Amino acid sequence: MRAKRAVGALSALAQETRLAVFRMLVRAAPEGVTAGAIAERLRVPPATLSFHLAQLEHARLVNARRRSRNIFYTANVEGIRDLLAFLTDDCCQGRPELCDVTAGSKRYVAAR
Repeated sequence: MRAKRAVGALSALAQETRLAVFRMLVRAAPEGVTAGAIAERLRVPPATLSFHLAQLEHARLVNARRRSRNIFYTANVEGIRDLLAFLTDDCCQGRPELCDVTAGSKRYVAAR
């Protein structure tokens, strides 16, 4: 991943509604969530949600797939993995194990 793409992904996440959508989709992976269910759970008007989902799709953080009359949104695991790799690539003088994302999330959960 190049810096320009990483900046785009981070910019997409730097907005409260988009971050909430992204976190919901990560939790719902791999099945995904319909646009209607996202709008209902987050209490976001459908037109506003469409704008935010488009931003996340453009940043390659979510994918959309049509099933019948519904559009399901899922976390783009490959895009997330690329972003995390970019952020930790030069971690701790070539020792990426010190940037263990799993350990960090355990600390986050414990702090909540």
